[in-house]
Amino acid sequence: MRQANIVSELNSAKKLFVTFASNFLSMQKIISYPISIMYYLLFGLALFIFHPIQWICFRFFGYQAHKKSVDYLNFMLIKCTNLVGTTYKFENSDRIPEGVPLIFVANHQSMYDIIAMIWFLRRFHCKFVSKKELGKGIPSVSYNLRHGGSVLIDRKDPKQAIPLIKGLSEYIEKNNRTAVIFPEGTRSKTGAPKEFAQSGLKILCKYAPSAYVVPITINNSWKMVRFGFFPVGLGNSLRFTIQTPLKVSDFTFTELIEKTEREVKKDIQF
Repeated sequence: MRQANIVSELNSAKKLFVTFASNFLSMQKIISYPISIMYYLLFGLALFIFHPIQWICFRFFGYQAHKKSVDYLNFMLIKCTNLVGTTYKFENSDRIPEGVPLIFVANHQSMYDIIAMIWFLRRFHCKFVSKKELGKGIPSVSYNLRHGGSVLIDRKDPKQAIPLIKGLSEYIEKNNRTAVIFPEGTRSKTGAPKEFAQSGLKILCKYAPSAYVVPITINNSWKMVRFGFFPVGLGNSLRFTIQTPLKVSDFTFTELIEKTEREVKKDIQF
């Protein structure tokens, strides 16, 4: 009898918590509407302002100037997200090897993953494997993807992606820079991890044999877009955990992908 009462009380408490959480999210969504209007105005303004700045830097001053413009664009975008209560924490950044090619492998939760990595990991010259749809129509973002060293792939045409990713591998191998890949292929809308695809990472490892794979676990980024594009989620703490780097030449690819996926997923909270 006592046990049945305890179970009943626990179920009641669970229902109250679920109701409270639902009401809290509904209230947050309502509050977020006017704040999001101001947020997206400032976010969009930053994209439009930096688009001609990028063009000038790239055309007349070269790679380093263009990279600086992209870095500071993303700094401004980070500051925009601070206005809606977003904070960022990068854990174990000292684990990342210096002076070698790198392959950052992370779970993917929203566009804010990319903004944060470009700014907070800017010394590693991050280049992204992105879908081709992002290569046009978005001020600043599309220009950087086309001219900043990233590659744009057609996810419906795997054969087209192979030489592009191979070229990125050779680029990071030659220049000691960083490729960033999200092997899930698309973002998780709830934070729950998806199965990793192997082909892109396999090509990167094959043609950048001296690289280190650096698994990165991303948490809470999905909450920024939990209501969709509009309104934006408020008061989120985004956490990026750098896991143990893995030297490509020390493992078979099967071992490497298994270890990488395990490292990325072990600290995901959802």
